[in-house]
Amino acid sequence: MPAPDPATSVTQPVPFLDFSRQFASIGPEILAAITHVRSSPRSILGPEVAAFEGSAREACGANFAIGCASGTDALWLALAALGAGDSAASVRSPHQDMVVTSPFSFFASASAILRAGARPVFVDIDPMTFNLSAEKTGLAISQYGSRIKAILPVHLFGQCADWTSFQAIQVANQDANPHLALIEDAAQAFGATWNGTPAGALGDAAAFSFYPTKNLSACGDAGLVTCSEASIDTALRSLRAHGMTRRYFHDEVGWNSRLDTLQAAILEVKLKYLPGWNARRRALAARYDELFLASGIAVPTSPAAPQTVADGVVLPYTHPSAGHVFHQYVIRAPRRDALRAHLTALGIGSEVYYPLCLHQQDALTDLGYQTGDFPEAERAAAEVLALPIYPELRDDEQQTVVEAIRQFYA
Repeated sequence: MPAPDPATSVTQPVPFLDFSRQFASIGPEILAAITHVRSSPRSILGPEVAAFEGSAREACGANFAIGCASGTDALWLALAALGAGDSAASVRSPHQDMVVTSPFSFFASASAILRAGARPVFVDIDPMTFNLSAEKTGLAISQYGSRIKAILPVHLFGQCADWTSFQAIQVANQDANPHLALIEDAAQAFGATWNGTPAGALGDAAAFSFYPTKNLSACGDAGLVTCSEASIDTALRSLRAHGMTRRYFHDEVGWNSRLDTLQAAILEVKLKYLPGWNARRRALAARYDELFLASGIAVPTSPAAPQTVADGVVLPYTHPSAGHVFHQYVIRAPRRDALRAHLTALGIGSEVYYPLCLHQQDALTDLGYQTGDFPEAERAAAEVLALPIYPELRDDEQQTVVEAIRQFYA
């Protein structure tokens, strides 16, 4: 593929995300679904919620699916239902439950653990995929033993974590820690797969977010938990409704985390389009790769020949076992902050996910970690840049993005 024409390419703004384009294509269906809900008496947990739960369960290949108010709540619900934590525990308790997760993620991956009454144990990431390192997770379990009640890998940017290795860890610890749970933080990965198995059917439970920027998005906050066991499903349905299994009879202290009927109806409409949208994202990612390689400023990366930003813009890596859905297309970039300023000046959107690791956040200083503890996560935080990628992104807009980056490095 020829390199972009520098005389004509950087002539237009490119939004990082444009909600209006999706609405232009399916707006009438969305409005019809909203009208139907508003004409019915059930605004919370109505029949549309049950219908969407069934559709989502089927799409994920899961045994059970439970709608809730947000992706953050989905994480907490999964942890609480699987018994990872004690809401009365102190973060300094020598007997407190622990949950292993990534320091390179959205804050909810850690805050949900704390809210469940457990202590986050961070381990470093795989620099190729940005996902939690299974090797380092195994070392943490060797250190803390049965205090670790769950492993919470994050399927970051739409690519599943190395589930084969995490399952091997669970099996290897079955005798010493029979209740060790595997919970997927699948907030960014609806439709992703690992060895052909969808996210949501890999672990003991999985948490999804339908925040408006996600591949499958609500018109506000919404979330979902999938799980494998009927007993967990029962616990989740109780916990999301103040611990009630019968109206006004509370068997435990739960939370108000019910899925709005309106959001469920919108999600049901969008879900049927998601396979096509995710396929378009994969095609856009492949075209970005081609354009960048043709530009002469980018390098691919692989386990056999890992690259660094010193070599140029480093393109995303997809594990051979992963079915990536490219919630984000994330490059590593030399002089990342200056590049982002250059793109902003041209009206080209970009984002940094995430500029500061979780162990460096002021709110989590009580955990006792220091800068330097997780060098791969910290290096990623200094180098990553997400570029526009959504199903309605045009080919000429992609060319504009790549040419703007080529000009910066020229």
